[in-house]
Amino acid sequence: METWAGCAFPDDVLYNLQGDTWVRYESPDLVVIGMNDVSQTRSGRLVHVGWKRPSKRVERGRPICVIESSKWVGPMRSPLTGVIVENNEGAFAQDIAIANRDPYGAGWFYRMKVEEPRERDELADASAAFQHYRRIIDESNLRCFRCEV
Repeated sequence: METWAGCAFPDDVLYNLQGDTWVRYESPDLVVIGMNDVSQTRSGRLVHVGWKRPSKRVERGRPICVIESSKWVGPMRSPLTGVIVENNEGAFAQDIAIANRDPYGAGWFYRMKVEEPRERDELADASAAFQHYRRIIDESNLRCFRCEV
């Protein structure tokens, strides 16, 4: 795992650089999706997520949920096309800042059954993500952090 200015880029996930999300493949057609460390830091502490329900089909690049934070309100865009199998709404109901504390673990957002396997080729590995975000981090003087409360 590479880090820069406190921002982590785990090797076991792929990154959608346009959407600031990560994807962890659990099988060839089942993925877990979350917001990356840079995204959770830029957003600030989450205050609400407008969830899509399981069985909903979402196309790559289209909103998968709406995130409200202390700094921002806007969509999280789906990194892949597929059908939502599960959302993590229950964990967020217990701790809305779970993605701020553990963006690559307990703070995941969705499990999705992938419909377009070739879209995987559009995702970046950790090394490419690190290079991409390192420039952004430096230009914006960003420092990643984990919410404590």
